[in-house]
Amino acid sequence: MRNRILITGGAGFLGSHLSERLLAQGHEVICADNLFTGRKQNIAHLLDHPRFEFIRHDVTEPLRVEVDQIYNLACPASPPHYQYNAIKTIKTSVLGAINMLGLAKRTGARIFQASTSEIYGDPEVHPQPESYWGHVNTIGVRSCYDEGKRVAETLFFDYHRQNGVDIRVVRIFNTYGPRMLPDDGRVVSNFIVQALRGENLTIYGDGKQTRSFCFVDDLISGFIKFMETDDFTGPVNLGNPGEFTMLELAEMVIKKVGGRSDIVFKPLPSDDPKQRRPDITLARTRLGWEPQIALSDGLDRTIAYFAQLLDCPSDRLPNPMPQLVRLAA
Repeated sequence: MRNRILITGGAGFLGSHLSERLLAQGHEVICADNLFTGRKQNIAHLLDHPRFEFIRHDVTEPLRVEVDQIYNLACPASPPHYQYNAIKTIKTSVLGAINMLGLAKRTGARIFQASTSEIYGDPEVHPQPESYWGHVNTIGVRSCYDEGKRVAETLFFDYHRQNGVDIRVVRIFNTYGPRMLPDDGRVVSNFIVQALRGENLTIYGDGKQTRSFCFVDDLISGFIKFMETDDFTGPVNLGNPGEFTMLELAEMVIKKVGGRSDIVFKPLPSDDPKQRRPDITLARTRLGWEPQIALSDGLDRTIAYFAQLLDCPSDRLPNPMPQLVRLAA
């Protein structure tokens, strides 16, 4: 059945991949994005598609459209971007959730919330199951994102209990792949860009902290399976349970890119979690989902993307952070 689907943050890293996948399945897609971290370049190839519509819109303001499904992905998701305007970030999570839930209530749409593994904070339980309530600093420099997403989850379940809104809440663990921003501050893009430029790779802390990396294609498959599953609200973890230290990742990138990059160490940022790995038992049992793409293969595809991007003329590259337009708080 063809659905009319709204994706907030649809011009971003995840949203653009999701737009492609849903169009390929025959759906109509409305992409709403204020282009703070999303880019029209990500969806340029979709703009002439007869079932695709782009709306420049900020989710902190209501949006009146008629839809069958909503994927609420809108929010800066990397530390440099969400800390750049912390008040705007938490407004995007909280007001965006309220506005999209109101839209879902009015239209009867099933609504998906892109939550995050950051709601677990610096975890004291490893790996992290959905039953873990987290260990989060409510007043730290990362709190605008962590707490904003926690409040959004609360709003989703309150709308579900009080108003019968059909919700799906997913907690996304580290994801990587083509269309990441080269300046987004995430470790995969940082390492690849530094290696391609012949720079030393920067590790914060001693490099023994761990992360789990899910390739974007696997994650999008999980999104869609979740939305197609009835009688299951979540929250559910989506991520790759394979666990790597930052040193292991850096050495893998250097080996694949080649060159003479070394590794340099800098102090660990405030509230940076020491370990992060999803327990995906629930996703396996309820969705029949688990990642299929190994880190080595995903890195090859991501490195190829950045190699092409960094060869582009400078006027086609994304603006560096200091030139980002600071949206009003």
